[in-house]
Amino acid sequence: MIPMPGFPPFGPGQQQQQPPFGPPGSGQGGGFGGGPGQAGPPLGPPPSTIPPEQGQGQFGVFAVDPGGIRGCLYRFTFIRLNNGRSFWYYPTFVGRNSVAGYRWRRNQFRWQYFGIDLNQIRSFSCS
Repeated sequence: MIPMPGFPPFGPGQQQQQPPFGPPGSGQGGGFGGGPGQAGPPLGPPPSTIPPEQGQGQFGVFAVDPGGIRGCLYRFTFIRLNNGRSFWYYPTFVGRNSVAGYRWRRNQFRWQYFGIDLNQIRSFSCS
């Protein structure tokens, strides 16, 4: 058996190890997405201006699908949910049905690792 880089070989009598999950840089594995020189959240707060929901100016509104939101990886992204809530987000991973990254907690003035199903997002805009 030829081992794959980054994966330990396993065979009869050996169990396959499950990959650990967690936010990148948390010591709990993860690291999905690996971006352009940035493994964690942004170093400062998001922009103070909230983009309009309909694409105007420098912001664009995209369809909520993996291909659309993938263009917002490692960019400040304003998310509007179906339940009416909205927040700044910094996506670092896009899967088939979900997105993970850092959500801005304005009352705590910090970024928090957060994942969400794409079907819960009404719209998003990234700068």
